[in-house]
Amino acid sequence: MAKGKRYLSWLTVGFLLAELLVVLSLAVCCLLASRQEAWQMMLTITLAVQIGLIVLFYFWVVRPYRRAERMIGLFLDGYSFASLDSSAGLSPVTERLVGFVKQELSANRLLKLSKRQAQYRALQNQINPHFLYNTLESIRSEALVAGLSSVAEMTEALAVFFRYTISKVENLVTVEEELQNCETYFRIQQYRFGPRLRLNIECAPEDRAEIYRCRIPKLTLQPILENGIIHGTEFKIGAGKLTVRLERTDKLLTIVVADDGVGMDEHTLSHLNERLDQSGRAFQEDKEEQGGGVALVNVNNRIHLLFGEQYGLHVFSIPMAGTDVRITLPMIQSNRELPQGEVFP
Repeated sequence: MAKGKRYLSWLTVGFLLAELLVVLSLAVCCLLASRQEAWQMMLTITLAVQIGLIVLFYFWVVRPYRRAERMIGLFLDGYSFASLDSSAGLSPVTERLVGFVKQELSANRLLKLSKRQAQYRALQNQINPHFLYNTLESIRSEALVAGLSSVAEMTEALAVFFRYTISKVENLVTVEEELQNCETYFRIQQYRFGPRLRLNIECAPEDRAEIYRCRIPKLTLQPILENGIIHGTEFKIGAGKLTVRLERTDKLLTIVVADDGVGMDEHTLSHLNERLDQSGRAFQEDKEEQGGGVALVNVNNRIHLLFGEQYGLHVFSIPMAGTDVRITLPMIQSNRELPQGEVFP
């Protein structure tokens, strides 16, 4: 049997033997003690030894077991081993188990698994993109012939949006491409909401060229815009405004997607941010938010898988004032700069 496999068992047996020796020693002292003072001294020593053994048993057996139990509980709640104290006080076999799980659930491995899952789903639900584009183009042509310019424009915008979404689903894209897709999506939404919906994109002129060349995961911004419309501005009386603010430092790209909708209460906000902080849980459960689109937790999880858990989404909101979703990403301008070392075609 491998070394350390009976770590807890041998410790328990050792302490039981020590307790037995203490009891035997106490019995012998009772038989041999001829004076009351000697009996009291031996009793005091025996009690002190027993208390010491109990303390050692707690620190060497009970506390490490409870620490391991707590760590596994946090892992089951969605926290990664990288963010936990995964080695302090654990038995050798438990440390081996933690190391194995870390290796199996590394960012690169999860990324490859998610890519395979995406490829399988794409095959399972595959449609012919060219057939879709050609059909939309036919609808657009018929609309133009009939003089329905708004239908033609909507169909064209929908074709552009689908082309961006369906084609090359695994690639990183530039910020400029992602913003263009957001504007296309917004054009489609304006046919529904009309002038009561506005979109502003804010970026310092001196940083624009550098920021627009940065590469981010495809469909990072559009799902957040969709979430802001469906859960924010749609329920607001009057006009609504969505704002995309882009800022940079030497190493970080920060994008804030803000809406002036109905916002959310403190409990809902806290629960959402807690889910966003629990990397990997959303991927395992494969959950999506109601209302359509890619869920915020899935966007956040893709960022974690690609770049690491120090990046991702955080939400700020005030009831009846609006919601801000802050996205923190590394400043990279090439796929080969991915922190996790994953290179995309």
